[in-house]
Amino acid sequence: MKTLTEILEKNLIGKKVLGLFILANIVYILMLVVTIPRTMDFSNGMDLLDMRPMGYDWAYVNKLFNNLGEEGRSTYLTLQLPVDMLYPFLFGISYCLVIAYFLNKLNRLHFPYIFLCLLPLLAGIADYLENFGIISMLKGYPDLSEFSVNMTSVFSVIKSISTSVFFITIIIMLLILGFQAISRKKIRAK
Repeated sequence: MKTLTEILEKNLIGKKVLGLFILANIVYILMLVVTIPRTMDFSNGMDLLDMRPMGYDWAYVNKLFNNLGEEGRSTYLTLQLPVDMLYPFLFGISYCLVIAYFLNKLNRLHFPYIFLCLLPLLAGIADYLENFGIISMLKGYPDLSEFSVNMTSVFSVIKSISTSVFFITIIIMLLILGFQAISRKKIRAK
């Protein structure tokens, strides 16, 4: 844990954290406004696998891939997924540093709170495993194994849960920082 704390402390430079945060969100916006809508143009209104936080089953994947058709599956494989291979890294690193930054402001950048910094890294790893599963299924379609669909779905759910817990953690930390700032102002006003 000491090594993780040292690595984080070394990288808690406001401009670096902000720069990585901005870069991660530029890639995310690119996916939201370009690559996901372009891929979904072929899906007949069905959500892409990346966008199903509660997972999916073999029947859903088969129907989605069928709806996408050859051109849609190719778009998923060559447009959406390459961008989504960059995003988990940026998300994991930048948001790990964001949590560390706020923990440092709260004087809590130590055990056991330091484990909160691992949430975005876990989400990023799960996102990569999800992406590898989707790539494998797209390349193997129409031969979809129930096992690969189920494993990829598990990684989608892990990604969603860890991302949700991460955002809840950030909101709680921001609320605590806000209450501390208000308390300090009240004390100074007396």
